Amino acid sequence: MTILMGCAADKAPEAVADVYRTNESGLEDKIGTVSFADTDQGVLVKVNLSGLPKGEHGFHIHENPDCRPMMKEGKMEPALAAGGHFDPDHTGKHLGPHGHGHRGDMPALNADEAGHVTTQFYLPNVTVEEIKNRSVIVHAGGDNYSDEPLPLGGGGARIACGVIK
Repeated sequence: MTILMGCAADKAPEAVADVYRTNESGLEDKIGTVSFADTDQGVLVKVNLSGLPKGEHGFHIHENPDCRPMMKEGKMEPALAAGGHFDPDHTGKHLGPHGHGHRGDMPALNADEAGHVTTQFYLPNVTVEEIKNRSVIVHAGGDNYSDEPLPLGGGGARIACGVIK
């Protein structure tokens, strides 16, 4: 008989976001899921996405559980209703997933030639309870974990979004 004792990698997700491609009209097709589980090492995040452009993409938890587009400077912007990066400490700093800035900062995703991303990592500065009823955003460009170039490290447009439930 085999007994598994609390292996963090095997912990069942406590929250899941179904992630959809975004556009100026709203959400398109589902491209995968992101799951979250509390562990002794922080929140275990498991990412399984497809259909992304090849390359690096900024990846963050945003404040609001809303992926609708909104008007900004006379133009509809995808997933703008998700608000800004999750920053409950009001640091106003974009310092990466292990820094002491936005607690919504996550490691950048790197989509392969076919547009797939399958990865997992730990977020040490949050709990599942804090991030439930927020959203995850995948940005068009990479992320340098800095506040320059504006906005927020140059990640660019919000190309995918999912509400954490």
